Amino acid sequence: METLPYGAAAALLGLFGGVVLGLAGRLAHFCTLGALESAVYGQDQSRLRMWGIVLGVAIAGVHMLVSTGRLDLAETIYHQIKWNPIASIFGGLVFGYGMALAGNCGYSALTRFGGGDLRALVLLVVMAIFGFITLNGPLSGIRLKLFPVENADGASGIAYDLASMTPLSPMVVALSISTVFILWGLADARLRAQPSRIFWAVMIGLSVVSAFWGTSYLREISFGETVVQGHTFVAPLGRTLLYLMTSSAGGLEFSVGSVLGVMLGAFIGSAIRHDFQWEACEDPRELGRQVTGAALMGIGGVVAMGCTIGQGVSGFSTLAWSAPVSLAAMAAGALMGLRQLIHGFEPE
Repeated sequence: METLPYGAAAALLGLFGGVVLGLAGRLAHFCTLGALESAVYGQDQSRLRMWGIVLGVAIAGVHMLVSTGRLDLAETIYHQIKWNPIASIFGGLVFGYGMALAGNCGYSALTRFGGGDLRALVLLVVMAIFGFITLNGPLSGIRLKLFPVENADGASGIAYDLASMTPLSPMVVALSISTVFILWGLADARLRAQPSRIFWAVMIGLSVVSAFWGTSYLREISFGETVVQGHTFVAPLGRTLLYLMTSSAGGLEFSVGSVLGVMLGAFIGSAIRHDFQWEACEDPRELGRQVTGAALMGIGGVVAMGCTIGQGVSGFSTLAWSAPVSLAAMAAGALMGLRQLIHGFEPE
């Protein structure tokens, strides 16, 4: 730590957590769209119930950090920015619909590319470009006019607001919510019969906790040179692309390590399963639909300030109000897209 630059240390932290996420994607098939599809059309909720374990572990771990003074939620983007419900709903719906068209989200595309799917590389590049177009490019002005960004007064959220209405502390509220999620996840017999999925769900939750813990520690010892971050895969895709090309976009940092880590973890996972295989798209119409979906995810993810992992897991772990609303909107948009795709190709 005395010789390693803080940005490089943050990138290594992101790389470590990203490898865990990549392994979980390949070995436990952790995927938001896949979980929704299996639950709604396959009558199998085991992948969806993994989310209960993930969120329960992440919420408990993050709020333990808060209670011990190792993390200040006000330093996370989910509590720094004043919540805009319209942005969460609109951005979530657009992201979710794009996710259905593309066949996966940014995180899942990284895990697929790590397994040899070249279509996923196209989606990642398109998503990165449209994310930056919306964040800092031509669409940024329209985004800020429609969805103004204001600084919050301080850390607030579900745990704090519920605690203010009850005699309970925010920590007790958070642990109660965490317990409910874990019990909901373990209530599924199919998931209980798959201990490997439970293990990887726990590891995903811990990777989120480690991200906030590590970046908070780095921010403290660097006197603010680094920022507190969690895993998310919209704007970081663009930052990673720019860094690899020009060493710019903030330089080497946590998000760059996180993106590269997921690909590395997915590659290791595919090697373990012996299912690495180069794949390409032979249908131009399919590729066009997927590219359109990637563009929508780039736009919607920036408006919602995160993806299914960024808002759905990292943001949710902090119990920010934006997280459950954004995640619900993403699920709704994905289900609308899946319904259109599935029923649109069925014969009369």
